Amino acid sequence: MTLVTLPPPPAPYLPQRGERYRLVAPNIPTAPRVARDFVGALMRTTGHPALVDDARLCVSEVVSNAHCHTRSARIRVDVTVNRRQVMVYVTDDEPGRLPEPGVAAHGESGRGLVIVESLTDRWGTTTRGGRVRTAKTVWFVLVEPSGPRGHGDSLAETVPVGTVQAQTARC
Repeated sequence: MTLVTLPPPPAPYLPQRGERYRLVAPNIPTAPRVARDFVGALMRTTGHPALVDDARLCVSEVVSNAHCHTRSARIRVDVTVNRRQVMVYVTDDEPGRLPEPGVAAHGESGRGLVIVESLTDRWGTTTRGGRVRTAKTVWFVLVEPSGPRGHGDSLAETVPVGTVQAQTARC
């Protein structure tokens, strides 16, 4: 597996032009489900039905990580939608270590960012706040498909959709 290290976008909260939406959720076990439903509804109502499943799965994984690995009181999900792409930013208020994708050979966790990496056009992490970091953001970009995916086949065999839709965060 290739690790992806991308420079932060030039303006994390002002990505390309488009409609902007924000969800602020308490950091509780149901936050991934709420974020997943929020992003799914946005994809359907803003004309991106082909991105619904990938967007829901990716935001669920990133919000689950924020819930399980931080003590942040809230988790923010910012979404910018335009004709060509969707950009999603998940921010928590704990400036700790930035996440990296990794999977233990027989572990039951650690697959979230690997899934995000395989489904998105690009993704990365940023921190805010000068010398003293005050927040971190995991962001990803989904682009409308214009043919076969460049990132491999569907993960349907690896991650059963029914299981993902019914889960809340388990740490």
